[in-house]
Amino acid sequence: MAIINKTAKDQELLESSARPAVVRIPVNVREHVAALAWIWPGLIGEFLGTFLLVFFGVGVVNAAVITGAQVGLWQVAVVWAIGVSLAIYCTASLSGAHLNPAITTVAVVYERFPVSRALVYVAAQLCGAIVASLLLYSMFSEAILEFERRHGLLRGGPGSELSGMVFGEYFPNPAMFGTAEDAWRIVGLPGAFLAELVGTALLALLVSAVTHARNRARPAAGTEALLIVAPLTQAGLNPARDFGPRLVAWFLGWGEIAIPGPRGGWFTVYILAPVIGALIGGGAYRLIAKHLLPSENIDPAKG
Repeated sequence: MAIINKTAKDQELLESSARPAVVRIPVNVREHVAALAWIWPGLIGEFLGTFLLVFFGVGVVNAAVITGAQVGLWQVAVVWAIGVSLAIYCTASLSGAHLNPAITTVAVVYERFPVSRALVYVAAQLCGAIVASLLLYSMFSEAILEFERRHGLLRGGPGSELSGMVFGEYFPNPAMFGTAEDAWRIVGLPGAFLAELVGTALLALLVSAVTHARNRARPAAGTEALLIVAPLTQAGLNPARDFGPRLVAWFLGWGEIAIPGPRGGWFTVYILAPVIGALIGGGAYRLIAKHLLPSENIDPAKG
């Protein structure tokens, strides 16, 4: 009888050792992994969206300035609008399609968007802008060299913002007003700062209007408004769109013409002004929505 019991126990031990071990993940680890589930969609969405935005937008500026393929601001603006719309449609379901550090800042300040997540978004936006700019330069490099040769431009020298403007932005628009110091009197630093601030404030207000839950008349996701202050500052309105291509231009030989620029002020005009403007525009719409629009649960027809 003892022999039978021992055999049964040995068989039970053998079967238990043959079964795969069950690894139990602690609850806190599972919660941590779940909390980070957004990171890949967020990274890919913001990278891809900003890549598309810059590829179409900066690409059409290259085509217009270097080859003359587009004539006037209207044609350039139309391609920009298409690029922005496509970028939003491609990435809105992944990351919410911020595609702009100024809009991400609005989300942090007014929507309690996590700061750690915002930093990842901004890094992805900047990387997308840089990669798109590098790809565009590889496509247009020979045409840019020929443009510089025809216009007698030494890259990185005085006046070379006429070719550098296909990546970074300058005030006033070099293609419209030239690069001589006489042109600088047309738009000074205060005017350029105000133009970018007002333009981005209106952009943020419109973005808030088309995404705010209380706006029952909001259009479908992906609708964007294109605002043109291009004659004054080339209409940056997006720190990633400016700094990413500008950084690429700096590395590719434009040097101080790219950063800090022939007049300086690039950080104030193209980074600081859009962020402040977005906070003003986004805050203004939220104030309007809070006090003048009914909540989602209230039927305005019934009061």
